[in-house]
Amino acid sequence: MAIDAICLTAVVEELKPQLLGLRVDKVQQPARDQVVLLFRGKRLLFNAGAGAPRLQLTEILRDNPAEPPMFCMLLRKHLSGARVADMVQPPLERLVRVEFDASDELGRAGKRTLVLEAMGRRSNLILLDEEDRVIDSLRRVDADMSAQRQVLPGLFYQPPASTGRLPFLEETEEGFTARFAAAPAEKTLDAFLLDQYFGLSPLMARELAFQAAGDTDARVFQLGGPGPLWRALEDFSNRVRDNRFTPVCLTREGRPLDFACVPVGQYGGGAEAVTYPSFSALLDAFYAARERQERARQRGADLLRAASTARDRLRRKLALQEKEYAETQNRDKLRIQGDLITANLYRMERGQARLECENYYEGNAPVSIPLDPLLTPQQNAAKYYKRYTKAKTAEKYLRQQMDLARRDLEYMESVLAEIAQAETEADYLDIRAELREAGFLKKQGKKEKARPAAPWVFRTSSGLRVLVGRNNRQNDKLTLKDADRRDLWLHTQKIHGSHVILRCAGQAPPEEDIVEAAMLAAWFSQARESGNVPVDVTEVRNVKKPAGGRPGMVIYTTFRTVNVTPEEETVKRLRAK
Repeated sequence: MAIDAICLTAVVEELKPQLLGLRVDKVQQPARDQVVLLFRGKRLLFNAGAGAPRLQLTEILRDNPAEPPMFCMLLRKHLSGARVADMVQPPLERLVRVEFDASDELGRAGKRTLVLEAMGRRSNLILLDEEDRVIDSLRRVDADMSAQRQVLPGLFYQPPASTGRLPFLEETEEGFTARFAAAPAEKTLDAFLLDQYFGLSPLMARELAFQAAGDTDARVFQLGGPGPLWRALEDFSNRVRDNRFTPVCLTREGRPLDFACVPVGQYGGGAEAVTYPSFSALLDAFYAARERQERARQRGADLLRAASTARDRLRRKLALQEKEYAETQNRDKLRIQGDLITANLYRMERGQARLECENYYEGNAPVSIPLDPLLTPQQNAAKYYKRYTKAKTAEKYLRQQMDLARRDLEYMESVLAEIAQAETEADYLDIRAELREAGFLKKQGKKEKARPAAPWVFRTSSGLRVLVGRNNRQNDKLTLKDADRRDLWLHTQKIHGSHVILRCAGQAPPEEDIVEAAMLAAWFSQARESGNVPVDVTEVRNVKKPAGGRPGMVIYTTFRTVNVTPEEETVKRLRAK
């Protein structure tokens, strides 16, 4: 869901005392719709994406492109070294003005304002000068896009037009009673609130209807009068005026469903309410999962489809090979039929469709052998011998091909596990390049340029570094080239996952550190949602690459096994800052 005006108010009230007076140290633009301002020890995120517009402090470290976009360079020019002077949100608007005390190239003092319009698909991020003229924006809006309001460099900034509805904070009991009396009897209570008042989100409208009638689908005629709904609206209005906000995330089966600035009861037992210490922490947790899903959908969908298609093709191929191999195991029957035809040539004539004779291999039991009427008896015998020889040769060939198919199938399963864990554009590009090298994707003439992704880095409780490979090629490099032979290597037992290196250089690490590294190996594997996951631990010197092995495939000896249950909170705690 997109952030509503009241939640944005709560965020601004939370951020102002933390940011006023701080100086901008760095400006980053990790994604097209995201800008991050770095202060000393704080990271302020502006997100102008259609699905997740918001303003917040963030703890999530985002990868930046090799070359900063033009809008990022512009912000660096105007905001680097500037101090936050004020943060202003017009009442009940999904708009925030962050004002800065800045100076130009000659050192002359000036003002700059960064405006976030968090309005769904019309979201934007706009930089203004001291006269409120547009310097530039993340999305330029010309007359062809909007005849009423343009956002172009040099134009004076105009806020979005009002909807004409009454702000709910300005409503009185008398006015509410009159509006309620004029409402259609069949109209739902939440639709009535959304039609009449400005500043309410659909979630809060449903919640007020639930508080008044005990049902989010209740209609006007069912309420019997305006009193219950007015009291619910008045209580919510007082909360907003007094800034009595509570960061609440609603989850279902562990997945984020929605969030709000006040307790929500409309879902009953269908959702769990989780309270966070701050709205920034809430938004980080809520959107981190959403962004992973969105990245997988946008940048990994084609890769996932190609890998799944290749895996399914390998499964079908292996099934056919196994069927053919099973048929080769009955090849002695072909030889016996050839022998019986040869032994009965004197009884046969050309044009016969079947030979009825005794099988002297099985106590002269009667047997019927199909023949080709177009062939001579000798040619029929030769045909059975040829099929026998072919089946005998095919047995060895099929055994080799099935081994290769099983190896490739296991490799594709590991690639699918990589795609599920991929987080950045570089991750997807690395996996795509890996599949091209392995021959599962067509090679392109023009190579895609991307900064190689580095392994995930963690720190154990005692301070030892733990490196986790992001993909199969990186697993090979990490284990076979970068790691010290005396470091510890960890991997889930017979389960696809990342290679994990515990940097200890031959020193005996505390058992707690080994358990923490094993938990990382379990977390970055297909057993992430499982309990009591077996993880093998050995020194890097004991890990070898098998001849002809696909990327990421290794063999190892002299290991011990640690059983762990992966925990997300522990993984977050160990993540190196």
